[in-house]
Amino acid sequence: MSGPHRPAKAVVADFARYLRTETTGGLILLGATAIALLWANSPIDDIYRAIRDFRLGPEFLHLNLTIGDWAKDGLLALFFFVAGLELKRELVVGELSRFKQAILPVVAAIGGMIVPALVALYVGWGTPGIERAWAIPVATDIAFALGVLALTASNLPSSARVFLLSLAVVDDLGAILVIAILFTAKFDLVAAGVAVAALALYAYLQHRRVRSAWIYVPLALITWVAVHSAGIHATIAGVALGLLTRVRADSGEEHSPAVRLEHRLQPWSAAVAVPLFALFAAGIKVDGESLGTVFTTALPLAVLIGLVGGKLVGIFGASLLAVKFKLAEKPRGMGWRDIGALSMLGGVGFTVSLLIADLALDGEAVELAKTAVLIASAIASLSAAAMLLHRSRVHARED
Repeated sequence: MSGPHRPAKAVVADFARYLRTETTGGLILLGATAIALLWANSPIDDIYRAIRDFRLGPEFLHLNLTIGDWAKDGLLALFFFVAGLELKRELVVGELSRFKQAILPVVAAIGGMIVPALVALYVGWGTPGIERAWAIPVATDIAFALGVLALTASNLPSSARVFLLSLAVVDDLGAILVIAILFTAKFDLVAAGVAVAALALYAYLQHRRVRSAWIYVPLALITWVAVHSAGIHATIAGVALGLLTRVRADSGEEHSPAVRLEHRLQPWSAAVAVPLFALFAAGIKVDGESLGTVFTTALPLAVLIGLVGGKLVGIFGASLLAVKFKLAEKPRGMGWRDIGALSMLGGVGFTVSLLIADLALDGEAVELAKTAVLIASAIASLSAAAMLLHRSRVHARED
């Protein structure tokens, strides 16, 4: 059926399919960021801050959080769960199932974390707060980076997307580990034990081919609450559950649990979780004075240079060394200029960089660091877009 007589279910299915594209996810994220900036710099900015700082939830288990914290700790866990599912699928049955192909984005991600951190420490050395702020430029934003790639690189081989996705997920896993180690003020051993037990039960149920959502949804919530109560950043719960989900379909099974969950949850992640986080994280005051301060003050400048320059040098340099010493292979169909463009795209820090800025700093410093993240992400995405458009035209001619 077509036109006005199409069933509502078909319309919803089409809309969900539309939300699954990286282009759409990137545009929604960009729109949420624009709304946050406009709202926070408008005459009704007090309403924005009142909503963001409004508390709700039970005090029990430390769940009386602000709306902004619920977006940061809760919604991003869904985002990382979906990212973990896709990474697990690529590692087990996808293009990263071969060691030499899988190792390249891992090495590139490590280089893309170490070099920006060192650059940030060098530029900001001696500045108050840099002992924690060095972690801000270590992350690459998965949703934003994939959105830019989808918009500008239609003729690049599919291996480019897999490389960028894997790099960004490993990169963000590293950033989450940094959060867990650097920003864990307390550690509750009992809650951590509950989290480990819940994850073990989840893995066992997956192994036993249990499919009931009535078991998995409460178990996922218990895992999230336990990780949060342990003092570890709750997004780790999402990553761990994603990596423990079964990705191989059994005989007679049309799709594996990982594929089914990714199919169902990706639209919610793209249209709700990440945009709402951006809405409450990107609302910073921006004026001529603050923009000037970013380029003249050591701490925000360290973040900016770390993201734009450090990421490019770290990702590309680590990739080059890994291939040169035969530890890894270049992705199928890609040249070094393609990898260079993707390395520049790695400088889009956004989601996790904003998260780390919130955790690492306070007062005026966090506002300046967030402004630096937004400027760096804009520079990296525009530069990478220009490079990818050129590489896409080259690949089109070669094809």
